[in-house]
Order: sequence, then C-alpha cells, then structure tokens
Amino acid sequence: MELSIIIVNYKTPELTKKCVESIKKYPPKVSYEIVVIDNSVDNVGFAKGNNEGIKKAKGKYILLLNSDTEVKKNSIDTMLEFAKKHSDLGAVASRLLNKDGSIQPSCFDFPTIFKITKKYAPESSQVVDVAVMAAFLITPKCLQKVGLLDEKYFMYFEDFDYCRRIKKAGLKVYYLAEAEIVHIHGASGGVNKLLIESAKKYHGVLGYYVQTFILWSVQKWQKLLKIF
Repeated sequence: MELSIIIVNYKTPELTKKCVESIKKYPPKVSYEIVVIDNSVDNVGFAKGNNEGIKKAKGKYILLLNSDTEVKKNSIDTMLEFAKKHSDLGAVASRLLNKDGSIQPSCFDFPTIFKITKKYAPESSQVVDVAVMAAFLITPKCLQKVGLLDEKYFMYFEDFDYCRRIKKAGLKVYYLAEAEIVHIHGASGGVNKLLIESAKKYHGVLGYYVQTFILWSVQKWQKLLKIF
C-alpha cells in the first residue's frame, strides 16, 4: 500500500462524506486506503484521533486530511510525487482554498518571545516553519525519525509541535502551491480554553504569559499611535 489517507470525524458526518466522495472523484494514481476515525461519541482529541488512524494505516505515506476538506483534481498525486522526489522532506502541505476559491492563510513562522507570529499564505511553493494539518502529507522518513503526533495537545498547536520536531530531526516542511485543496471552515472562533491550554504546553507557562504581555503591549501602542 502506497498511501493511507487519515480523516478524523467529529460530529461532521456530511462534511466527512463529501470529503471521501471528493477523494473517490479524484483518486490518487497509486494504491491507497481511506481510514476514518470517528471522534463523535468519545472525542479523544485531534492528535490522538490521527494517531489512531496512523497506527491502523498500511500505507508508506500518510496524508492527514481534515473532514472539512475537498480534494481537487491531481492534488494528492502532486503532493505525493513531490515528496518522492525530495529526500530531505518530512512533510508536504497543500495550498488551502476557501470555498469561493480564494487562498486561505495556512502557514506560520516559529514564534519566539520577541516575535509574535501571524498566519500567512505563501505566494509560491517554499519551505516553511509551520503548516496547518488540514492537508498534511507525512513521509516514511518522517514517521521513522519523528513518529506520531504529541497527544498532550488535545487540539491546537499540535501542528507547531510536530513541525518543530520535523526541523529538529533535520527534515523540512514544504508548502506546495501547485497542490490545491478546499478547506471549508468558518472564521476563527477566537481565543478559547483549549487554545490557551495548548499554547501554555507549547510555549511553557512563563513563555505564554510573556508573549501574551508583548502582544497586549503592541496592541495598546498601536491604539495610542492612532490617537496621536
């Protein structure tokens, strides 16, 4: 088996169905399987749900695909072919599109205490620090050297953590603009309890509060500049 496509469903049966239908409409040229993990009854979290799928997978390559995505023609093949040609890759992330066809920001720089990072959309294919895991192809070398997602992240920041571990393993995360996948999701719901908990785990409690203070200070300074 060449490819395993992992989809974690959490109370999105219609979206999951459309996602699977889009794969069958534009199937990869290689041998593949679709593994759906249902988190609807017992929600074990995004990281653990995907890990359960990876453990069941029989494919060499693993494509983590959100249930609210729809693949476009040749998108999976483009990602897979690119990964096979570049031995230094840990993961390949597709370009994400909104339902109206506009490009969706899906990449980050690694945050530091002095640098608050913002999500952005690269204009072209390139190596990036972090790519969201809505459509995230993991290579066999990455699975061997980096392993599974860290389950201490129930939701949020598992992508930051995994991409950081990929870099520490001497591999790269690549944003592939030539592969496009529609990501049907609403605007960010803002800061919530899960996001804060995950941020503290990623940055450390002290780092989280230092970054929060810096961000608050910058916003206050920007407001003052507008007044004067």
